Formats: sequence, structure tokens, C-alpha cells
Amino acid sequence: MSASAPPIAIEHLTKSFSGDVLAVDDLNLVIEEGQVFGLLGPNGAGKTTSLRALLGLVHPSSGRARLWGEPVHSGSPMLERVGTLVESPGFVPHLSGLANLELFWRAGGRRLADADFDAALEIAGLGAALRRKYKTYSHGMKQRLGLAQALLGRPDVLVLDEPTSGLDPQQMREMREVVRRIAARGATVLLSSHLLGEVEQVCSHAAVMNKGRLVSAGTVAELTGSTTTVYLEVDDVGRATSVLEALTGVTRVGSEVPGLSVELDGIERKALVAALVGAGIGVETVTSRHRLEDAFIEMLEAEPA
Repeated sequence: MSASAPPIAIEHLTKSFSGDVLAVDDLNLVIEEGQVFGLLGPNGAGKTTSLRALLGLVHPSSGRARLWGEPVHSGSPMLERVGTLVESPGFVPHLSGLANLELFWRAGGRRLADADFDAALEIAGLGAALRRKYKTYSHGMKQRLGLAQALLGRPDVLVLDEPTSGLDPQQMREMREVVRRIAARGATVLLSSHLLGEVEQVCSHAAVMNKGRLVSAGTVAELTGSTTTVYLEVDDVGRATSVLEALTGVTRVGSEVPGLSVELDGIERKALVAALVGAGIGVETVTSRHRLEDAFIEMLEAEPA
């Protein structure tokens, strides 16, 4: 293992399934130590297949995935340093959450004393439900128990596939805090998600996939650029358009029935409201749009059909 090798490197990864289904097409990614990396794309983009290839769960048709410079294969010793929540964990329905975690750890021939139960259980936040049978858990509770299982071994790399799936807003916020704490201790996090606002809040870097191909990759700031989009609803769309187009820092005003979509560069939204109110125009709604969401849609629309 090279000391300078990145935790994750995906090199010309291609995966085809029967029926000539090309799930991943020549994917190249490098994820450095300590990054929180978001893998974005619509359904069928190849995100989950890429993660499964990285973990040795599927064999690439060509190319390879590496962990710390070592090629990944089923049973690779490097995988012991990786925590995963990629598919539904195989918990035993009639055992409690806690018993399932203990069974998972012992199945690998490891002592319970070597597992990081305190941190994992704190993150799960299941309280007394840990003593309940797994079959009584909601989907969100199952997700949180699966994350706790992934963290038992204090992983250096954490791979998560749609980690906020099934969680309510408060639980999603808690999950974001968990990811931040894991990254703060030096771990590298790779997560896939279709919730672009979540990725924008928690990830330092991201890549966009579509139809198995890499569309773009970089820091979140690089992907979004300096432009912010605001949605406005006003009582006079025509006059509002004229007022907004005259403002320095407004780069575009577009119709988005029943309101307007306004792209900003260097001007705050409160200045828009002040200008509109000053012109005697009533402002009913002002909503900031996720910049990553705008960039994501633009990238997909620019892709060839």
C-alpha cells in the first residue's frame, strides 16, 4: 500500500450487465483523504453500481477500483477499513437492534470489546428501541441501525448509498451532523444521493453522473459557480422584470409561472426586495434555490440525448 495513494481511486471503470445494459461507462474518480464526496445523478445513472464495484460486490467488465492503491476484489483486506451502507443490511428480524449489531461483529471473529459500540449507538439514536425486535423498526430506524453497523469498526472510509432515505427532516439533519463528525476525525466519506440540497450542505466535493458516464466533478463551489438563483412571486410580473433587469448583479430574469426566476451574482436577495418595494411592487414570495440543484439540471440538459 502506497502511503501517498488516495483512499479511493476508480480507473476507467465499466460495467455491463446481460442484455447489453451499460450501467457504468469508463468512470474515473479520485477521492482524497478527508473529503466528503457526493455522487449525484438521476435514477439509472450508475451510482449504486459504481459503489458496489468499489466494494467488490460486482466485478467490473473492465477497469478497476482501488482502495489506498490496492485493487479491490471480494474479500480484499483493504475492505476491513471501510464502513458501508449500500444495500439493506441483512439484520435478523426476530433479534433486537443491539443483538443484531453484536451478532454482526462476532460473525467476523472479532471481540465485542474491539467494537466502537458507544459511538455507533450514540449515532443510531434509537434509545430504548435498541432492545426491540428489528422487525418492529420503521424504515428510518433501519437506516440508522445500518449506519451504526457501518461505524462499529471505526472505518477510515465510509461509503453510503442514499443515507437519508426514509428519514424525517430532523433525522436528516442529525445524519448530516453525523457525516460532518465522521469527516472531522479524518475519515473519508463517499455518499450517493438524489437530494441535492443535502449534498450541498454536507459535501466538500461532488461528481455528477448520467447514463453511466461522468458529467462533471470538482469541489461543490466549482460545480455551482458564483451564481445564486432566487424565485420570486410578485403582484406585477412585467414591471418587476424591468426593475430587476436594471439592477447591477442580476444576470438573468426568467419567467417561471406564476413567478420569476432571478440569477444573482454579487447582489443579495434583500436588495431585490428593497428595489421592488421601492417601485411600489408587492412581493409575495422570496425563495432561494439550491445552487447545486441549478447546476445539476443545467449539466443534464447539456448532455446529448
